[in-house]
Amino acid sequence: MRHPKEIVLKDGTEVLIRPLASADELPLRRFYSGIAEEDRWYMRFDVMDPTVIHGWVEDQKEVFSMLALCAGEIVAHARLHTHHYGCYHHQGRLRIIVDPRYRQKRLGSWMLLDLIHLAMEKGLREVRADFVVGVEQAAIESAYKLDFFKKALLEDFVIDPQGQLHDLLIMTKRLHKDWGDF
Repeated sequence: MRHPKEIVLKDGTEVLIRPLASADELPLRRFYSGIAEEDRWYMRFDVMDPTVIHGWVEDQKEVFSMLALCAGEIVAHARLHTHHYGCYHHQGRLRIIVDPRYRQKRLGSWMLLDLIHLAMEKGLREVRADFVVGVEQAAIESAYKLDFFKKALLEDFVIDPQGQLHDLLIMTKRLHKDWGDF
């Protein structure tokens, strides 16, 4: 995987994708402070806690992060969480958050492809992504287009900020040794 990488979104916007660096800690905290609480609510980590962002910046062994920047501003953050020991060592978990101004422009798909490629380079056999049904529909559709499939549906499993229950869709993608098998 070659980075930095310049891409052009479907609306013509130029974006740079590159790995997270230690100097990105404060800009990444600013990025997340600009994401609506409603969107942050569905994340597994409290990104408003500075120790969470600091941990991602410092630990690039088990959590690989990449950023998308437009005019020097972070507009998306993608992560691949891995394990080096135990029954999950062959799997990675994916999470991507895109600034609402850059959604529906295929930025998340670009970043998802890069994370899949990275997971293949790391020798992982499978990647997993969890989605809140009815909230993350565009991301679910993108995952299906990239050959993710439904592994499980946990009904009424997550609670939104208003106390309403939503289903959690667990999707996985089996990885191949190289892109020729994709």
